[in-house]
Amino acid sequence: MSDELLTRWGRALDPEAVLPEYPRPQLVRDSYLNLNGRWEYAFADHEPERYDGEIVVPFSPEAPLSGVRRQLQPGETLWYRRVVRLPEGFAVPGGRVLLHFGAVDQECRVFLDGVEAGAHEGGYLPFRLDVTEALAAGEATLVVSVRDDTGIGSRGKQKLARGGIWYTAQSGIWQTVWAEAVPAAYVERLTLAPDLAGSAVEVTVHAGGAGPGTARIEVSADGVPLARAEAEPGVPVRVALPDVRAWSPEDPFLYDVAVELGDDRVTGYFGMRSFGVGPDRDGMPRLLLNGEPYFHAGLLDQGYWPDGLYTPPADEAMIHDLAMVKSLGFTMVRKHIKIEPLRWYHHCDRLGLLVWQDLVNGGEPYRPWVVTAPVLAPLTLDDRRHRRFGRGDAAGRARFEAELRETVELLRNVVSLAVWVPFNEGWGQFDAARIAGELAALDPSRSVDHASGWHDQGAGDLRSLHVYFRRFRVPRPDGRVLALTEYGGYGLRVEGHVWGAAEFGYKRFADAATLGAAFTRLHAEQIAPAIARGLSATVYTQLSDVEDELNGLLTYDREVLKLDAALIRSVNTRLRLP
Repeated sequence: MSDELLTRWGRALDPEAVLPEYPRPQLVRDSYLNLNGRWEYAFADHEPERYDGEIVVPFSPEAPLSGVRRQLQPGETLWYRRVVRLPEGFAVPGGRVLLHFGAVDQECRVFLDGVEAGAHEGGYLPFRLDVTEALAAGEATLVVSVRDDTGIGSRGKQKLARGGIWYTAQSGIWQTVWAEAVPAAYVERLTLAPDLAGSAVEVTVHAGGAGPGTARIEVSADGVPLARAEAEPGVPVRVALPDVRAWSPEDPFLYDVAVELGDDRVTGYFGMRSFGVGPDRDGMPRLLLNGEPYFHAGLLDQGYWPDGLYTPPADEAMIHDLAMVKSLGFTMVRKHIKIEPLRWYHHCDRLGLLVWQDLVNGGEPYRPWVVTAPVLAPLTLDDRRHRRFGRGDAAGRARFEAELRETVELLRNVVSLAVWVPFNEGWGQFDAARIAGELAALDPSRSVDHASGWHDQGAGDLRSLHVYFRRFRVPRPDGRVLALTEYGGYGLRVEGHVWGAAEFGYKRFADAATLGAAFTRLHAEQIAPAIARGLSATVYTQLSDVEDELNGLLTYDREVLKLDAALIRSVNTRLRLP
């Protein structure tokens, strides 16, 4: 791992103010204690009396910004420790104190003053613990133990033996840790379902704590109240809106919502938009946005950073990436095999970028002839043969489906999320046709790309192709939307902005001029002409370099855009429906 390649945000990092922004933008409460920053850490079989040193949370110990730079190996345990002190007046009389972890990879146990407060398994989803009694005195020693044996659980593109398209494995706490105080009865979550055709939003208030009460809802725009309603917790209520303004990448307008339940008050937002699939004027199946055909011109986004690994070095770093994507004329990002902090989705919502969300792969080690051979030679296997796909373990399959349901609930309110992608290139794929049906039933408001790349089971809304080493040709229509969900991967090494000596890319170029000419030619000759023949979405590989992969439009440190911005914009102007 390189110690030299840092982003500008990593170089400016203040360990006393690490990712201080409120982490849950669609459910904001006026109670927030950020617990990021300096903790103690140790690698030990049992909780040690003396710790090894300091770690900067929420950067994993493998990440340079953590200050540790050590890989947590299978069989090892990583310990964290810090004192939690509640500010004067923080706790609500008669209420509860909740401790939140954005994500901890992979298995963790949480202790307060030596008493276990809870545990969690799975490295990509948030969890919370009620720590009211443990913090009754206003102070306690918080200890977290972590193991990351990987195994069959969700792991994304992490690999201990990293290289090529597989990246440095990371572990431990990698999203914000924070606490909040809530009244005895409080808003646990909101479900915000826009009905664009009906000029209304359906709001469901989910209550936590004691005593349901009646929730009061107010919707506003630009600070002006538009509508009010009351609802019993758990019961959906339709709130009619006058003169609805639709959300789109061209006009990412957001409505504000405020909800009161007893003494609790939360605020959030939503956008009025609809997604779907339908024919264009020539009968071609297309992706729809707000009832009209809309071309998705996207970039693959791995969400890795040279200094923070899974963790962005700053909120501004996420904004930089997404604003760059938008400025280059793309309308979509495919979040590849990772679930981001909720603030990332918030920035997509407010900037106006459609999101395709991959679920995180797991399973046993993959067989190259299943997951790699189809790059060169078309191969379609029946994914009900579980062992072929590294999915012979029934418990692992059940865990994937449980995390699928949790992911849908976590991201249900994201305005920009248009497409779910449960499987990619056969990595841990199983029963994709059934899984697509489960996803559609859980969330009928979005489309499903059931098997991105290969091993198409004929299900879902999209026929999803990856093309790298051969010419893209439009296949015969099969009634689904045609999408080129990975292509390009053109590589260019920019000295002074690379992570290491190794180099991976699907096609390498010596300089920006030849890369630009090839990028332009690819789109002029193969991609743009295919749109009239049914091509409805594209995902170019990729936003930035990642470790050995040098096929990003941006270098890994985000300092160099390899092609002229005007050239990229001119190409993207052709990626529109006729």
